Amino acid sequence: MKGYASPDLTQDPGSHRQETEQERVDRNLLELLNELRVALPGVQVLFAFLLVVPFNQRFLATSGLQRGIYFVTLILTAASSVFLIAPSVHHRLLFRLQEKERVVVVANGLSLIGVTLLALAMTGVVLFVADFVFDDRAAVVVTICVALLFAVVWYVLPLRYRMRDR
Repeated sequence: MKGYASPDLTQDPGSHRQETEQERVDRNLLELLNELRVALPGVQVLFAFLLVVPFNQRFLATSGLQRGIYFVTLILTAASSVFLIAPSVHHRLLFRLQEKERVVVVANGLSLIGVTLLALAMTGVVLFVADFVFDDRAAVVVTICVALLFAVVWYVLPLRYRMRDR
């Protein structure tokens, strides 16, 4: 068309999309926020569970070690909530300040920390429950299996694909 200037299209590394830099940043932010919508309900349910545990009469039957595991798990869950909710807060505070790319980069890092804390918290709650229900040996075996499951499925597999594609 006469008088029509095509937009400056760039290509996201590893993507076949032709989009402007702004379109890429917008898409990346939307994808990130959608991913957080998946993680947050898990954190909320775990946090709610952990908040009511001490008010259960059987909590008095826990050992000092179990109460320590419980408290560390509670703190990990709270920290996970902080990191996973932070990208939305950053976006709101920096809205319309032309800082969207920075928000995406920082939010990506915060999200990775948040899901790592979530994996540690979920592993901790498995240790807490398994140690309360079974003997120490079974609790350790189950906890190691859960920790390995998180490590392999959440980190090793995607990082392996990432390294292979480079």
